[in-house]
Amino acid sequence: MTAGVPVRIAIHGAGGRMGRALIRAAPRAGLAVVAALVRPASPLAGVAVPDSHANGVPLDYSAALDPDAGATVLVDFSHAEAFDAAVALAVGHGLALVSGTTGLDERQQLLLDDAARRVPVLWAANFSLGVALLEHLAEIAAARLGPGFDAEIVEAHHRLKRDAPSGTALALGEAVARGRGTTLAEAAAFARHGQTGARRDGEIGFAVVRGGDIVGEHTVMFAGVGERLELTHRATSRDVFAAGALRAAAWIGGRPAGRYRLANIFD
Repeated sequence: MTAGVPVRIAIHGAGGRMGRALIRAAPRAGLAVVAALVRPASPLAGVAVPDSHANGVPLDYSAALDPDAGATVLVDFSHAEAFDAAVALAVGHGLALVSGTTGLDERQQLLLDDAARRVPVLWAANFSLGVALLEHLAEIAAARLGPGFDAEIVEAHHRLKRDAPSGTALALGEAVARGRGTTLAEAAAFARHGQTGARRDGEIGFAVVRGGDIVGEHTVMFAGVGERLELTHRATSRDVFAAGALRAAAWIGGRPAGRYRLANIFD
């Protein structure tokens, strides 16, 4: 980014909760939102974007990216079913991609790897800096406490969230698995119902809560005999995720093609 010139970003999924939070927060972060993208059939297409006047140039929601808008980074917070279109848009226009869309399958993760050969890509299940630290602490705790402590991950989100467990919960499970020298695919237990029998050794269990307007809560629990350690992060506003994503967007502009992690912005 040239000194004094704001990074110009397009937001994919601009009509959603995170999209609106990004639009509100961008001016404070020194970034300019030049496109607010929604799905082609969205009733918002052509409607004025609230709060966009803070960018200096009021915007309308749009179903297509105007090449003349001058965007250099695409920030995607949409849904798994819209994610392929976001990747294609970034690659097709040569834009850096910052994405927090969760619920991706293995094919879509490979799609990110392929895109990273052509543009810089940073995907994270959670853009909270506190969650990034929680992931690090969970890995350390899993390694230090050893197999004598059972690991459980409990997450809670608002009633409209579509995927479960959350992408953040899965990332925390991966951290615990790394700390134990295994993989989440080998250790995860996603469902318990009926006569399940005793807990198997090394299991990483997940519990999911959906209700109300909970922004996001994650607890990594290590339960031993006579003691329990709980590492918890609670988000009370989506603005914390918007701030992290916008910081990533400011950082990734001008980077070479490749796959980046949120922790890289601190390097």
